[in-house]
Amino acid sequence: MQYTNLGRTALKVSRLCLGTMNFGPQTTEPDSYAIMDKALDLGINFFDTANVYGWKKGEGITEQIIGRWWGQGGGRRDKVVLATKVYGDMGDWPNTSRLSALHIRKACDESLKRLKTDYIDLYQMHHVHRDAPWEEVWQAMELLVQQGKVLYVGSSNFAGWHIVQANEAAKRRNFLGLVSEQSIYNLMNRNIEREVIPACSAYGLGVIPWSPLGGGLLGGVLQKISEGRRASEHMQRQIAEKKSQLEAWEGLCEEMGEKPADVALAWMLQNPVITAPIIGPRTIEQLEGSLRTLEITFTAENTKRINEIFPGYRTAPEDYSW
Repeated sequence: MQYTNLGRTALKVSRLCLGTMNFGPQTTEPDSYAIMDKALDLGINFFDTANVYGWKKGEGITEQIIGRWWGQGGGRRDKVVLATKVYGDMGDWPNTSRLSALHIRKACDESLKRLKTDYIDLYQMHHVHRDAPWEEVWQAMELLVQQGKVLYVGSSNFAGWHIVQANEAAKRRNFLGLVSEQSIYNLMNRNIEREVIPACSAYGLGVIPWSPLGGGLLGGVLQKISEGRRASEHMQRQIAEKKSQLEAWEGLCEEMGEKPADVALAWMLQNPVITAPIIGPRTIEQLEGSLRTLEITFTAENTKRINEIFPGYRTAPEDYSW
């Protein structure tokens, strides 16, 4: 396994991040345990979850599964850099969601109980809350850090200017501020190249891409077009709309002698601001296969053809101005 620093921090995390969103709704608890155990065996030490995962309001089902997994012993908790999130609606009253100081404090305590741990390595704001002043947000986060409940703070789904606002406000308080941003990013959705990635680079945030395979479209979808979720009406419509692009993509991967999913992940890791794409394996075999990603290298011709198939963006404002 390869490791890198999380943004400008000294914290070392694996170049692949284990996503746990399927734990509970789609992956049974015993299978979730097996996947997490295998991840550790493979050297993956970076796990991502959220208090809303499990999709039963207020229950935090996925966090509970992870919490019970620590109890299997073997120093599991100490081996993992654990990331979870705050923002989503965890109840039916006015202050059970978003980023008020009240909700941040309460949500953190509830996550700690479910996760059966006394600290969260990376506490991520799942979305920006435009009504919450940064003074309020940072006051709440600083208290959690002082109490030892949170070590680092990250964001998710922020715009570039939100990252600037947040870290300038943190700087005025002599607080470390955001150290990572979790954004949707893949070859079919390269929007963050305009402003989010440059902002992260300038402020020393590591980027943690979610949906790195574009919901499965970049994982060799044409080879197994009628299997699993690929058979859904929504997916079939997407495949039909992007068929020529996907044919070119899968053809290039075949020429390279690599699986499309591995190439899609490896392409991201060429960028030094990318810390670790989030992978969500449903089986042990898928998890083991992901490690091939770390061995793939690209020629200039490979990169050129990928950019022809999936055109990206230049840094703003040049992308839309002179």
